[in-house]
Amino acid sequence: MQKIKQGDDVVVLAGKDKGKQGRVTKIFTNGRAIVQGINVAKKHKRGNPNAGEPGGIIDKEMPLDISNLGIYNPETQKADRIGFKFLDDGKKVRYFKSTNEVVDA
Repeated sequence: MQKIKQGDDVVVLAGKDKGKQGRVTKIFTNGRAIVQGINVAKKHKRGNPNAGEPGGIIDKEMPLDISNLGIYNPETQKADRIGFKFLDDGKKVRYFKSTNEVVDA
């Protein structure tokens, strides 16, 4: 089980976009994640007239390391750390370390 999953709201803890919030759109196995609207780079794209694709400069979201992300806690309105615990029925869940509340996901 991963501490940050696809669809989680996160806060950037380090880097050029520090303090910005976004939603995780993709998680990679190498410990990186793409966050919606964060770490945007300009990429030059070559057009393909046979496929009808135009060329030009596009904005592309680049991956961030998961260690630079903190999950957003709506109760405290801040980034929070995540822990794991087992419920009474034996189910393993993620919880916020500051408030001991289970993460809704």
